[in-house]
Amino acid sequence: METIIFLILGLFALIIGADLLVRGSSILAKIAGLSPLIIGLTIVALGTSAPELAINIQSALINKPDIAVGNVIGSNIFNILFILGISAIIVSLVVQKQLIRFDIPILITVTFIAFFMSIDGIIERFEGLILFTGLIIYTTYLIYQSKKNYIAPEDTAGKKGFIDNQKPLIKAFLSLFFMLIGLGLLVHGSNWLVETSIQIAKQLGVSELIIGLTIIAAGTSLPEVATSVVAAFKGEKDIAVGNVIGSNLFNLMAVLGLTAIIAPDGIAVSRAALSFDFPFMLAVTIACLPIFFTGNMISRWEGWMFFCYYVAYTLFLILDSMHHDLLPLYSGILFLFITPIVITTICVTVWRSVKSRMHYNK
Repeated sequence: METIIFLILGLFALIIGADLLVRGSSILAKIAGLSPLIIGLTIVALGTSAPELAINIQSALINKPDIAVGNVIGSNIFNILFILGISAIIVSLVVQKQLIRFDIPILITVTFIAFFMSIDGIIERFEGLILFTGLIIYTTYLIYQSKKNYIAPEDTAGKKGFIDNQKPLIKAFLSLFFMLIGLGLLVHGSNWLVETSIQIAKQLGVSELIIGLTIIAAGTSLPEVATSVVAAFKGEKDIAVGNVIGSNLFNLMAVLGLTAIIAPDGIAVSRAALSFDFPFMLAVTIACLPIFFTGNMISRWEGWMFFCYYVAYTLFLILDSMHHDLLPLYSGILFLFITPIVITTICVTVWRSVKSRMHYNK
């Protein structure tokens, strides 16, 4: 019972801490004159991915690589299939051309690079440094482009909150204060969550990789869920989609990169993660490009497809952790029937979109 209480407390601390960090960071970004999409791709993504970073650093320090790797892979899969799926079910999400032309290809490339680095069973310190350096270059470029093309929104004094109505200096001070409190909660929350998750894994006889892929990945992704779903309800579709793509990039380049740098001997990647979970994450990421390309949007039926695929993936993990007799049959159904149907559907949708655009251009 005590373990469950500390697990819940850890999750709450992570969520509240991430929320304070996002609020403070977003206000500072607005003061600096960044667009909503860039805020979603950078500041909000960084803030909502902070729980993953806190968990991974803690895991690296106590030599629990399966939790660290499972957290990143599970979070990225959860972000795309579950969060984008739920958000698109609520309202069809319009995808900006910048995401299709630049950010999604970057995400696919980085996922390929991370997978290639892991093939030998370990992500070395220098490889982690390469990933983290890539994030610095990517973020710097986005901020430069945003400030270059940004058009300030009209003043909406009646809709401003308490902090927004303060003077710039006070606003900046309050934002930094909230960010520091948020970081403190993230540190304590991550400690509780890692320790209780290890205990639960031992009690249930489940591997730490499975715990990282499911409980920790879903728990640390709750800030992304809240941010994207609320953004979808409010019509802030740029933040809803940008948050997910930015979070996945941050998870790979900062969370995985920094963890590899901090860990004494890099991060060990298990055969189980390399044989299924990493390739699955790569496939899900690649699938984003054609889906986003069709009509520059994620439709409701595509949202349902994402969501159902996450349910199928989670069921696979549960059967695998139980070593269930139905696992071989389920795996065969998943790969021989569901996968070709999804690939065919995507190809047909893309072809129809291309034909429609060609007809429109005539």
